Amino acid sequence: MRAYGFKSNGGTEVLEEIRVPTPAPGPGQVLIEVAYAGVNFAEVQHRRGEFGEPDGPGGYDVPGLEVSGTVVALGSGAPGPPVGEQVAAYLPAFGGYAEFAVADADFVRPVRGLPLASAAGVPCVYPTAYGVLADAGRIRDGETVLIHAAAGGVGSAAARIARTLGASRVFGTVGSLEKAEQAAALGYDALFIREGFADAVQEATAGRGVDLVLDPVGGPVRRASLQALSPFGRVVVYGDLGRHADWTADVWDLWKNSRAIAGYNIGDVARRSPATIGDHLSRALSALASGALPHDRPAVVPWAEVAQVHGRFEAGDTHGKTVLDIAGRGAV
Repeated sequence: MRAYGFKSNGGTEVLEEIRVPTPAPGPGQVLIEVAYAGVNFAEVQHRRGEFGEPDGPGGYDVPGLEVSGTVVALGSGAPGPPVGEQVAAYLPAFGGYAEFAVADADFVRPVRGLPLASAAGVPCVYPTAYGVLADAGRIRDGETVLIHAAAGGVGSAAARIARTLGASRVFGTVGSLEKAEQAAALGYDALFIREGFADAVQEATAGRGVDLVLDPVGGPVRRASLQALSPFGRVVVYGDLGRHADWTADVWDLWKNSRAIAGYNIGDVARRSPATIGDHLSRALSALASGALPHDRPAVVPWAEVAQVHGRFEAGDTHGKTVLDIAGRGAV
């Protein structure tokens, strides 16, 4: 089968079209003929080597954490969905930039009433958004939320999900005025330029601060987020877009100021609580199909432009969701 992968870590130039064996589903697995593959920043990290050197078939790794398509085969003991069903799937071991992908049945859910192009952007982003808000963030009715990278994939989803989970006000930060314009349609109560956001948050909340901060950026933004918290506020860490050096939080500061830091990693949750991912995926697909969660159509990009898409992600020149058109269907 055709796929896009890399044999060595590096820049976008290492991505190449390759031929690899079509995978066979093992016990409890599903083989999917891929229609669309979502693109996530973690796949950029994968390519750059932040998750290790490639060690897949023929020495190649194939990126891709989420896909939509059609079930074409089931492994032994797989409970479904049945062959012929249109599905969306999360792929914690990657492999989505290919004509066929294997997924554990725990992470595969039927797609009904939602375009496959839209569904391809759900399995990684939406379970993460639910996870950072509800599982790690412990959001409660009436709380205020601040979302960094407000125009990104997870940020866009979290802005809308937060309302359904009871948030009273939702703020966001962005890196530029252009990003602010892009994020404005997501229904934020206020948007702030990331530089100096802590003072803006204090002003917007009359000095109280926010109850929950979602931070995929790291570095100085993470430090400043602690200063933006209300009493008993939480910062949930779920990425490091800025590639900053690690830092040690001051436990004395957390104690004396009644603050908390929590972490969320979808790969870890997938290993230790796979049902949690499947439940969030089902919830998201149902809410999106019914209209309970509004969403914007993703940017659908020809598969051959994967290197350019990765370049835009690294430059911070994306907003919302981008999916690769694996089957050549166009934006349907």
